[in-house]
Amino acid sequence: MRVLLPALAAGLLLTQAQAAPRDTVLGAAQKFDDAFNNGDKAGVVGSCTDAAIIIDDFAPHVWQGPNACAVWWDAYAADAAANGIAGGIVKIGKPFKVTVAGDRGYVVFPAKYTYTQHGKPVVESGSNWTMALQKLGGAWKISGWAWAQH
Repeated sequence: MRVLLPALAAGLLLTQAQAAPRDTVLGAAQKFDDAFNNGDKAGVVGSCTDAAIIIDDFAPHVWQGPNACAVWWDAYAADAAANGIAGGIVKIGKPFKVTVAGDRGYVVFPAKYTYTQHGKPVVESGSNWTMALQKLGGAWKISGWAWAQH
């Protein structure tokens, strides 16, 4: 028993240490989603690295480099306005995959996007949202993401 208890304690600590990066990566992804859902451009931009890459289902489909998240936000707003879309909310589900390796993270979520279009409710379910993250200055940031509409 004297040998077993320290071994169990060490195993528990190792499990907690491995879970902590996973939880912080998921928290960073949720922070980005929350900012989007709250219409918080500054929160979205603040959740991204300076040179993020974004792939989304509306033209021009790819945004990258300095201010990519801010430029994407403006393009999303323009596309939504042009198509009569309002009140967009993305709900992410339990991730299919979470990988953390040092200062890099990777997450794939199922996602549901709801909004109104010309006043009528629309639900797009079954989409996937894939995010790559990087730990910078002690904080996890989105370095790239891709949306795959189902």
